[in-house]
Amino acid sequence: MSAQPVEIQIFGRSLKINCPLEKQEALEKAKEDLEQRLQDLRERTKVTNTEQLVFIVGLNLCAELTQEKVKTDEEERKKCDYIAKMEFRITELQKVIDRALPK
Repeated sequence: MSAQPVEIQIFGRSLKINCPLEKQEALEKAKEDLEQRLQDLRERTKVTNTEQLVFIVGLNLCAELTQEKVKTDEEERKKCDYIAKMEFRITELQKVIDRALPK
């Protein structure tokens, strides 16, 4: 998994990024997403300062990531609770079966 330098253009700026060959497609999609977000924000807010746009989009992305992490953690907690309940029920059912079967 050796990284190759890849040149990408974002908002008229050229960046060279080392990226493994198998992740270059994902990098391209990320670049397109970033450009779209920057363009949408520029049109919505009329902010023209690229640095400001980048910081705002970065903060928005971090907020989205945080929300997804919270959501994922909550889903994981629910799954763990469900598993614990099922294990308890199985144990209780096993006890009932053991009592019902002749020894």
